Amino acid sequence: MRIALFAVLIALVLPGCSVARNANRVDPSIPAPPPGIPTVIAPPQAQGLDGRSGAPGPQVCTAIAGELTGRLSVPVVAHAGAWNDGGLPALDLCTLLVEGRSVTVGVSALPRQPDSLGRLLTGAGHIAPLTELGPEAQITESRIVFITADHAIRITPAGGIDQGRADGLDRAKAVTIALAARDAVPRVLRTARQTDSTCQISNSAAEKFIGAAAQLRRDYRVHGALTCIWGTPTATVAIVEAFDQTAIPESQRTPPPHNAPIGSPGYYLPENAELVFQLGRRVVRVTALTTPPRAVPLEALTDIVDQMMPLFLR
Repeated sequence: MRIALFAVLIALVLPGCSVARNANRVDPSIPAPPPGIPTVIAPPQAQGLDGRSGAPGPQVCTAIAGELTGRLSVPVVAHAGAWNDGGLPALDLCTLLVEGRSVTVGVSALPRQPDSLGRLLTGAGHIAPLTELGPEAQITESRIVFITADHAIRITPAGGIDQGRADGLDRAKAVTIALAARDAVPRVLRTARQTDSTCQISNSAAEKFIGAAAQLRRDYRVHGALTCIWGTPTATVAIVEAFDQTAIPESQRTPPPHNAPIGSPGYYLPENAELVFQLGRRVVRVTALTTPPRAVPLEALTDIVDQMMPLFLR
């Protein structure tokens, strides 16, 4: 299954305000970002990121699948691999199959920030408290979010929660999965830095964009294709390579994206802070996000990937 994580940032949660107080309203004092400012929380994922291979190391899904099979009295299988969405907050993700229904479990790669749950709830629909998982936990028709071990957690069934869809889950099963994840996260948390020497080629340019030494690194290979992620609580940069794509989905957007002077073809999507281009059998996506959101010029994205171009041209 291809996992794609998109979200639209409607408003930032004010510092010092609880999620519960702000969950069902948009504060009128916070203006919407002007046109051209990226509003996505996580960049588009390359085709092939399906949770079956990817970042090595411990992950929640494999830790809880056996337990959930017993607790739910239905087959629960965990995909062995994991990946990171390069969003804000950046989530380490893994996939469960509950009777064949896909459920994505995300754990923030860095400790939670005051607005972490608010960002993960953006665009989620009606929000209600979920006291079983703590005073900050919330449930919507599409996800559950909560805090454990000082990290933000998100549970996302593909078909939603109590929506009557064949690929969805009822509330009781979704909460049971969340409770199992809450208990497992403290013992499977990953170190914040996971590096690949190939990604170091672009390290200085990435850190120049984020304005500090990267607190988060997520470098790994998915089906042989390289992923490099640098991050702090307020900025993230990602370079994601995929092999053997027959087309670039972004090229079909209306209105069409801006052409970029890199690749054959290449496109620049300022609203996503994304540069995507094709070179032979490779498709490469470069994204750079900040909070508060700011415009990301094409030059910033090309600077980040420029040092790695000899690798992609081989």
